[in-house]
Amino acid sequence: MATTAETDAPMKKVNGGSFLIEERLPSEVFTPEDFSDEQRQIAQTAFEFAKNEVVPVADAIEAKNFEVTKDLLHKAGELGLMGIDVPEEYGGLEMDKVTSAIVADHIAQSASFSVAFSAHVGIGTLPIVWYGTAAQKQRYLPKLASGEWLGAYALSEASSGSDAMNIRAKATLSADGKHYLLNGEKMWITNAGFADVFTIFAKVDGEKFTAFIVEQGTQGLTVGAEEHKLGIRGSSTCPLILADCKVPVENVLGEIGKGHHIAFNILNIGRFKLGAACVGGARTSLANSIHYAKERKAFGKSIAEFGLIQEKLAECAVGIYAGESMAYRTVGMIDAALADMDKQSPTMAQEIQKRIENYAVECSILKVWGSEMLGMVADHGVQIYAGYGYVEEYPAERAYRDARINRIFEGTNEINRLIITGWVMKRAMSGQLALMPAIKQLMDEVLAGPIAREEREGEMANEYGMLANAKKLALFAAGAATQKYMQALADQQEVMAALADMMIEVYAMESCMLRAQKLLDRSPGQGNSGPAAQAVAMSRIYAGKAFEIIENAARRVIASVAEGDMLRTQLAILRRLAKYEPANTIALKRSVAKRVVEAGKYVL
Repeated sequence: MATTAETDAPMKKVNGGSFLIEERLPSEVFTPEDFSDEQRQIAQTAFEFAKNEVVPVADAIEAKNFEVTKDLLHKAGELGLMGIDVPEEYGGLEMDKVTSAIVADHIAQSASFSVAFSAHVGIGTLPIVWYGTAAQKQRYLPKLASGEWLGAYALSEASSGSDAMNIRAKATLSADGKHYLLNGEKMWITNAGFADVFTIFAKVDGEKFTAFIVEQGTQGLTVGAEEHKLGIRGSSTCPLILADCKVPVENVLGEIGKGHHIAFNILNIGRFKLGAACVGGARTSLANSIHYAKERKAFGKSIAEFGLIQEKLAECAVGIYAGESMAYRTVGMIDAALADMDKQSPTMAQEIQKRIENYAVECSILKVWGSEMLGMVADHGVQIYAGYGYVEEYPAERAYRDARINRIFEGTNEINRLIITGWVMKRAMSGQLALMPAIKQLMDEVLAGPIAREEREGEMANEYGMLANAKKLALFAAGAATQKYMQALADQQEVMAALADMMIEVYAMESCMLRAQKLLDRSPGQGNSGPAAQAVAMSRIYAGKAFEIIENAARRVIASVAEGDMLRTQLAILRRLAKYEPANTIALKRSVAKRVVEAGKYVL
């Protein structure tokens, strides 16, 4: 197992979703600065593999030359990058989830290849790691870990999409009891054009949601034509046609009727890995934008010297910083929760899933926020390239198209926003998360009169005050919405999404600040230069942006749940909570832009 050798102390176990109602110390969160030497080496291996092996053949990948993709995946397997999550006894490295996220992050320099890689190591392999029998693991995992065989995952259907439980594919036991006959059609299956092994979901007797391991070449399995897509054109995406597809009974994965556990638990891993991959993709896009901005001359100087271009470069860097901070904080919490697992326990796989599920809200936050951040970075890239950004031979065009799918992958961002609020509220109602007492305490506080501002010291004292009030705004809006709609809140999707936006931004703001404070604590007296100063500048920039989003979302919620005197009272409370002193973000962004332009890439 990889270790976090440079942490101040072992990571504290915390409850998922508790960031809304509890304060964390910087020493309690995991950051990229805490990577062990082994993790840094793996990051470098993944980065150099993508840079030296994948990027030079990106055009061949985009042209759907899948022999190139398959060869690269096999090489990745030889380097051990395909087996990070696979147990050692089956040919894998069985490393921690931070290391798994590191690989997803640093390999993401070509979106099409990243999609193929991530589909294989995640949804293509993990179902068998977690749910396979000993015989199934022995047959499939060594070949999947080495890249000799490639995996795919077939859940989606044309009529079910986000409503995964509504699949129509059926499985019927044969008369001799030796096979299941699968009938139906699956859509948008990543890696389908070259996969050797599929995890396919169908309902036994039309009712019992079940997963099956199906090998390429199985009688009754047909792979349809390649989809021609807006982006990630070099990834394979095909439908699967199941016509009395003959699957041996020993290839049932997990238990009959419990396939939903596989479908939904795998998605939590997919979401945090997607969030990490979005960070990696954003780094590549920013480096390309900086390179072009330094080379492009206008009015006698490079456009990298213009304030509005610097503003865009700084916003991209801040987005990457926030994404890193959130991603590794989350995966660090997951590793802390898994640290005392009994590897010999017969129920280890189920316990791993249960502990990871505790952070379902953070995983969904990473997915939503990361995909939208990458979209922003890609959009800024097109604007920096200007007319050339719309031309295929320049990297901004491809990055812009490729980024769009991430808001759909692993559950749409709309679905994930509903998951975020729904998950928090469900755990609050069950008493697993002390949200309701926190809301009641805040309501008593705000109705009692003006609230004293929390005074802190230090370089980010103002931002810590903003964070405290941001949490109060989120709790206040959640309390108002709960009081209005009670159990029917789940039917108010717009309100649910606004509450999710508030939670997302609280988590992002706090993650940025805790990382910056941790750097400050490690390097006192560093002054106005160095990583700590850069982290503080980016945290202050992000805090202002996040607070505006939180305030606007709170205003939308309150306007939807109150009217008349009650509305005016609640808006007055909102205005008290939303007071803050804005930072000079123009100067801060110039300082961040100067640093990344000098380096030619995102640096911290």
